[in-house]
Amino acid sequence: MGEPQVERRLAAIMAADVMGFSRLMGADEAGTARALRVHREAMSPIITEHGGRIVKTIGDGVLLEFPSVVAAVACAAAIQRLMAERNAVAPADQRMLFRVGINLGDVLIEGDDILGDGVNVAARLEEISEAGGICISEDVHRQIDGKVDLSFADMGLQHLKNIARPLRTYRAYLDQIMPLRAPVLALPDRPSIAVLPFGNMSSDPAQDYFGDGIVEEIIIGLSRIRWLFVIARNSSFTYKGRAVDVKHVGRELGVRYVLEGSVRRAANRVRISAELVEAATGMHIWADRFEGGIEDIFELQDHVTANVVGAIGPKLEQAEIERAKRKPTENLDAYDYFLRGMAALHRWSREANNEALRLFYRAIELDPEFAAAYGMAARCYSQRKASGWMVDRAQETVETERLARRAAALGKDDAVALSTAGIAFTYVLGALDYGADLLERALALNPNWASTWLFSGWARIWLGEPEVALDHLARAIRLNPQDPQIFNAQAAMAAAHFFAGQYGEASSWARAAIREQPVHFIATCVAAASHALAGQAEEAAEAMTRLRQLDPDFRLSNLDDFFPIRRPDDAARWADGLRNAGLPP
Repeated sequence: MGEPQVERRLAAIMAADVMGFSRLMGADEAGTARALRVHREAMSPIITEHGGRIVKTIGDGVLLEFPSVVAAVACAAAIQRLMAERNAVAPADQRMLFRVGINLGDVLIEGDDILGDGVNVAARLEEISEAGGICISEDVHRQIDGKVDLSFADMGLQHLKNIARPLRTYRAYLDQIMPLRAPVLALPDRPSIAVLPFGNMSSDPAQDYFGDGIVEEIIIGLSRIRWLFVIARNSSFTYKGRAVDVKHVGRELGVRYVLEGSVRRAANRVRISAELVEAATGMHIWADRFEGGIEDIFELQDHVTANVVGAIGPKLEQAEIERAKRKPTENLDAYDYFLRGMAALHRWSREANNEALRLFYRAIELDPEFAAAYGMAARCYSQRKASGWMVDRAQETVETERLARRAAALGKDDAVALSTAGIAFTYVLGALDYGADLLERALALNPNWASTWLFSGWARIWLGEPEVALDHLARAIRLNPQDPQIFNAQAAMAAAHFFAGQYGEASSWARAAIREQPVHFIATCVAAASHALAGQAEEAAEAMTRLRQLDPDFRLSNLDDFFPIRRPDDAARWADGLRNAGLPP
């Protein structure tokens, strides 16, 4: 009898691993292993979408097989873009940068495994790839020329380990793999600052809300300075109650300066102490103390803001100074209720939402001209709709419109009022053009408020502009990189990728949002629809089961009540995805 025939086939082989994985494991073994598992789960639908098969995983490495080199390269690019987006919101010392090598070659088949020189070359190409990059062989380059949206640089002949002859190799240009919508936290091209939560030096811990509110107002005041880059409140407040190293804060948030301080409130007196530190060196730039009566609170905040901008910036135009000093209300009692409402709203629960709404209504009662209070009350209703907390949808929608119209009318120069009114008009009321216009006006007034970029991202999704949405959402994440409510931006990213036809990336972002907030309704919708359109029936059905548990009344016939989608093609795609996932008529 003759020798048994060896099975062979031509295949596109991808090898990938994590640059510096040993260092990451040494710093946090359990956390790194968990993060790797989560990243691989995120990549899985992208691999499936491109027809790939995971041959095996070894430690941080993975070997994949594709029937087409075009599919292999497209998959690699999608994975690297996904990782760039995920790394953009991860602390610098926890980012995972994958290296990818791709070869086209003859392979030996042994069960589910593949062997041979074709595999070995792919592994060696991965070793010379840049972190976050893709390295390919000459055979791959020849096959994909003109067929993928990537350009490659010729690396010349490379002598690869244990490969007998030198091979010509090519590397993808990193700026094409990682577009602007997946930024790294490099220092912005203008002065940048994070304002950390001020310590509560009062004897009453219940006064935390007051100090937090003062910090939030200082952040808003600073963010009105157009030449400043100001990190959003939610990211800054992740450091609340922690002993922090300003150098570490500067690296994590990507800023040059950090403002720290404390607030003491006793009876009707307030003392604010603040110091400005250069993050990279820890050098103190400026420090001062401001004290006055409670009636002087706005003036004290103005002093802090003006001293900060004077310490870190060029000569400040008078118009910018006045812009930074705008007061939300002259009524101190209304302002106190507003601060309490903001503190409640940030807790993101049904009970906290009810409490916040009550407090904002009280602020409005005390000052009927308080534009931001109307806007934040409308924001409560937007949050109620997004979370499935509405009780009487018709009545609450009417009330949302009343509040949003008052906010827009009273707050023509108030970015908070315009922004919160804008998302209410787009999402709750379906007035997409008017709402988007309010959001554009808010961005013109305050380009540093992350929430406005997030709201604008949602508006662009509903308007059928997913690429614009992705850019706006990336800006929101950059301004708010440590947001405890990052699930909102992740859900928006998921929706934007879905309507861009990128179902693998959509499902990945949706899963990330659901991990952070398991009851996020929109993220679960996107997960179900994107899995369905990617042909992942089991995952789609699982997501639909969760979705039906979140809202048993949700069905195809009332889709328009939940999502104000402008373009018929987008609405049809959305309905098809949810229908295929099992949403009843």
